[in-house]
Order: sequence, then C-alpha cells, then structure tokens
Amino acid sequence: MRGIRMLAIIRKEFIQIRRDPPSLVISLAMPVIMLLLFGYAVTTDVNHIPMAVLDQDHSQQSEMLAENLAGTGYLDLVYRVQSTHEIRALLDGGQVRAALIIPPGYARRLHRGETASVQFLVDGSDPLFARTAISTAEMVARVKSQQLSLEAMTAQGQTPPAGPGIDLRTRAWYNPGLESLKFNIPGLIGLVMQNVTIMLTAFALVRERERGTLEQLMVTPVRGAELMTGKLIPYILISFVDVALALGIGTLWFKVPVAGSVPLLLGLTLLFLVFALGLGMFFSTIARTQLQAMQMTMLFILPSVLLSGFVFPRASMPLPIQYLGDMIPLTYFLEILRGIMLKGVGINYLWGDVWPLAGFGAGIIALAAWRFKKRVE
Repeated sequence: MRGIRMLAIIRKEFIQIRRDPPSLVISLAMPVIMLLLFGYAVTTDVNHIPMAVLDQDHSQQSEMLAENLAGTGYLDLVYRVQSTHEIRALLDGGQVRAALIIPPGYARRLHRGETASVQFLVDGSDPLFARTAISTAEMVARVKSQQLSLEAMTAQGQTPPAGPGIDLRTRAWYNPGLESLKFNIPGLIGLVMQNVTIMLTAFALVRERERGTLEQLMVTPVRGAELMTGKLIPYILISFVDVALALGIGTLWFKVPVAGSVPLLLGLTLLFLVFALGLGMFFSTIARTQLQAMQMTMLFILPSVLLSGFVFPRASMPLPIQYLGDMIPLTYFLEILRGIMLKGVGINYLWGDVWPLAGFGAGIIALAAWRFKKRVE
C-alpha cells in the first residue's frame, strides 16, 4: 500500500464532499442541533400548571388555600371564575389543566372544628400533568390540615379528638384512570401520519430525477402546477388509507375511543396531511439524491418529536424552546387529536390550533409550488 495513492483517494473524497454541500451542512449541523434540543427539551419535570379557582366562600381561609396551591411553583393561578360552566370551558379548551372549587361555608366549617370539603379537578388527558397536580394539591391539603389541627390544639390547650381538616376530593376528567396509553395513542397517530406522508413525497421528484424520467416530463405540455397536483393526489389518497388504519388500530386494538366528531377529525387531519405532503414535496425540490431527502426529513422529524409535546411537557421547556415548538405544525395537530379523541371537543374549542395549521399548510404548498415550477419549467 503506497501513501501517495491513498492521499490521492483522500483528496478525491474531499472533492466529492465539497461538491455536495447540503449533505456536509446537515452532517455538521445535526449533532449540534440535536444536542441542544435534547438538552433543553428532554425533561419530565412538570411545573407551572395553569389552574382556575372557583371561590364560592370568599373568605380569608379560602383565599389562603388558593394562594398556598399557587405558591408551590407547580400550579399557577391564572383564572378566577364565577361558575362551573367557565371551568368546563377552560378545561375543554386547554387554557387550564386544573381547577379548584371551594364551596360556600368552607371557612365556617373550619371555625367549628369540622372537616371542610373542596373539589380539585384535573385534565386527565395528560397523565403526567394530572398526577403532578393531584399530588401537589394533596400535599397542600395535608399540610394545611396539620396546621389547622395545631392551631386548634393551641386554642383549646389540649389535643382535640379530631381537629379541623380539609377533605380534598380529586377528580380527573377525560381520562379518569390516568392511563398513559390514552395520551400516547393520539400522539402516535399524529407522529406516524407526519413521518409517513413527508417521506412519501420527499422522494417523489428525487426518484424521477435519478431515473431520468423528470427530463421526459419537462418536454411534455404538462405544466408545473399540473404535474405537482397530479403527484400529490395519489399520496393524499394513500395517506388517508394510513389514517384509517391508524385510527382503526388505536380504537379497536388499543381501546382508545374517539369521544368527539369523526368527520371533524378526518377533515382537520386532511389539513395536516396537506402540510406534510407539501413539506415532503418541498424537500424533494431541494435534494439532489434520495440520501439528501432522507437527511432533510430526519432533520425535521427529530425536533418535531421533542418540541411538539408528543412525549415531553412543553410547559416545562424554556420559553425560546417553546417558541420553536410553536413553529412545528405537529404541535397544533396533537392538540386537535387529543382534544377530539379524549375530550370530545368541537371546532369552537380548536380554532386556536386550526388557524396556525392552515397557515403552515398554505405557506408550504405555495413555497413547494414555486420551487417545483422553477425546477421543472
């Protein structure tokens, strides 16, 4: 083995790498991006859970209980409401994850040395949030009860047989058993739909170019928009078959029912599929090889898994990372899936997720059409 020949091969490989700058940029940028994202996004710590309070007692003791819950750092008092109807609307819409209801006569019962009952509702669609909220509320109620008993002992000069206390009655909505499976399956359906549809179209133009058939299409009277539409429609049909399979497995095999409207779910799923297919087509207009198309697809898929709320709670991420998650359409689609499948909410509660999803879809389709037209014509 001669060193001069090996050096020639090394020089040739560096020339080849230099001629393929997209692959080089992706290979260098991916570990940096992934390490930063994993470092900030991969966390199971849950804090700052938004909470609503319905105080029907309006006493100093009831106000103190609400502030004690908010003072733990795990719960944030963001809404004070006047009715249980408002609480249901906030939980359905996802503005809060927990709600404290203090009935009338709360302070009077405590002054009499009786046990006062309060109700604590949690959004059980995300078991991690629900368990943290329940354990925090139970801890505060237990500490508060011990404090009240100590105050009663001091006032009476003796140990009472049963001091006053707080009877915290918790209830989880949407997922009473706090089953992780019911949270994970809708997320998996959204993630699988994204990955499959992006990869379906990411290789479309690249495959045509590598086989030499793209040049044949370019000399035909077919226009770029017509060619792009003709390529997308079959993949939309295939994607809907995948949706039917995923929903069937999720509902029949894993026993996660669709609590809301199936037609609404399918209609909003089409909105997401249009984005995913458009993104795959956009990748195919940039990539020169199928390897580059795969690298671009993975570079998008990995952050979407971490930042969309698929596994890790977004509320625990730093604000800049949350803003990055807001730029990922899967974030909104997961809220739609879990809202319809677990909560059974209608379109009136989903507009905040529908409009961004529609905007992303329209934007990426327009960008892909422009790139496609430039490439073909």
